Amino acid sequence: MPRLPICHTLKTVILGLAILLGMAAQHGKANARDIQTTVVAGGCFWCVESDFESVPGVITAVSGFAGGSVANPSYRQVVRGGTGHLEAVEITYDADTLPYDQLLHLFLRSVDPLDSGGQFCDRGESYTTAIFVANARERAIAEAALREASTELGRNVVTSVRDAAPFYPAEADHQDYYRNNDLVVTRFGLRRKSVAYRLYREACGRDARVHELWGSAAPFTH
Repeated sequence: MPRLPICHTLKTVILGLAILLGMAAQHGKANARDIQTTVVAGGCFWCVESDFESVPGVITAVSGFAGGSVANPSYRQVVRGGTGHLEAVEITYDADTLPYDQLLHLFLRSVDPLDSGGQFCDRGESYTTAIFVANARERAIAEAALREASTELGRNVVTSVRDAAPFYPAEADHQDYYRNNDLVVTRFGLRRKSVAYRLYREACGRDARVHELWGSAAPFTH
């Protein structure tokens, strides 16, 4: 059997490698995801976190604080006032599954964007609503979303659009509160956090008010 020239063998090997690399690149493109992060403030961060972790395309939602002047604030500092921070949620999502404009559409229909004094039973600056934007594109989308909401409600919305600010996660005992089964003392007595959360949400009137405003367009009132 005749031996193939070395150059021919090298070409064959190089061609094979090129094919394999091409296939790997195509596989990578097919599996690539457009992972983005945004921050919104919608009153009680437990509720926003709970709502959005149920949305297809959301990877994770973290309760915390944004918009103020105090670094690494505690929950008690923020609710006491004076930090400038809002209770906020950092949402990491796959923009191929959940585009940014759709995320904001859901957010605005999960809150009362007409309330400038807080949200539902939670009053004060730290519970007001806001959308934190990272660039001009996000600002344009957010402002368009607010105009759409205003038109739909027939009133001017007061949810603000703010430049992106440092986000500080809340303490560990505030994360995933809605599905945590640790016992905690509440105004309802000793309850598991998940139960206390549901009791709080109902007593606060969040879903009732959102449904009153948005009707069937409210995505999380069930």
